[in-house]
Formats: sequence, C-alpha cells, structure tokens
Amino acid sequence: MVKRHLAMVLLSLLSGSGCTTMAALSNLDTSECRNSFTEQMASVLSEQGETPDNSARLAERTASALATGEYGPRPFRVASSTGADYFFFLQRKGDACLLRLYGRRKGFVTYTNNLTYITTKPLAACICVE
Repeated sequence: MVKRHLAMVLLSLLSGSGCTTMAALSNLDTSECRNSFTEQMASVLSEQGETPDNSARLAERTASALATGEYGPRPFRVASSTGADYFFFLQRKGDACLLRLYGRRKGFVTYTNNLTYITTKPLAACICVE
C-alpha cells in the first residue's frame, strides 16, 4: 500500500512538472532592457566572485553579443578572464523575463544545477519570446 501511494505521489509530481522552455530577448535594443540585462548579469557574476569591474565588462560584452546575433532561444556561455565559464539561459514565465544561471566551470571543477538553478534574476524592462 505504501509503495502504491508513493508511486501515485511521484507520478503526480512528474506529470505536474513541465519542461523548462528557453526564450530570447525581443527588446534588448531598448536602453531600459539593456540596462536591466547588464545590471542583473553583473549582479550574478559579482555574486559568483567576479570583481565589480570585470562583472560590468562581461555583462556589457554579453549584451552586445546577444544584440548583434540571431541566437534564438538557447543557452549561452559567458567566459571570464579569471578562467571561469558561466552558463545562462533566459526564460519567459508569464509576463516575466528571467535570467537564469544554471552552471559554472573553473578549471576542472564544474557545477550544474538545472532543477532549481544557481541563481535567477528578473529582467524588469525586458520582453522574452519563446
């Protein structure tokens, strides 16, 4: 009886959880979205141990790269001069646009969390499209 109950709970959890869909920014060319993106990206990188100057530089470089290319909804990597690589994706959640850090690698150490993510930041002025 316990096994059956456990199986039903597990089944309901699995059926209730959908796949995470990725998005792309549709208005990164506006100053409001670009500022929100670079501020939140720099905040995430600072939380991961990057210096404020390096975080700001990486965030601006990433915004420029995303704005000039047609990347579509897919993960992207930010490579730091410190030797760390950070793995992000954008997600549309209702009307919100979220920047999610799901992985980092430095040297031979890799950490990935694609269930609850390492950190998530809302991009207030940005519009995400799937």
